[in-house]
Amino acid sequence: MAKATTIKIRLVSSADTGYYYVAKKNSRTMTDKMVVRKYDPVARKHVEFKEAKIK
Repeated sequence: MAKATTIKIRLVSSADTGYYYVAKKNSRTMTDKMVVRKYDPVARKHVEFKEAKIK
């Protein structure tokens, strides 16, 4: 069987609140680590979220 093109990743808050989003990314086209600026409701502001593995 062929390998799946999309993988699930965890976007962890850089504010160290423990909040995270789960997202999908195409592992063939986006080979580098994903960094997105999103809202953290615990910190109550927009911060950078960095990619981490889902455990």
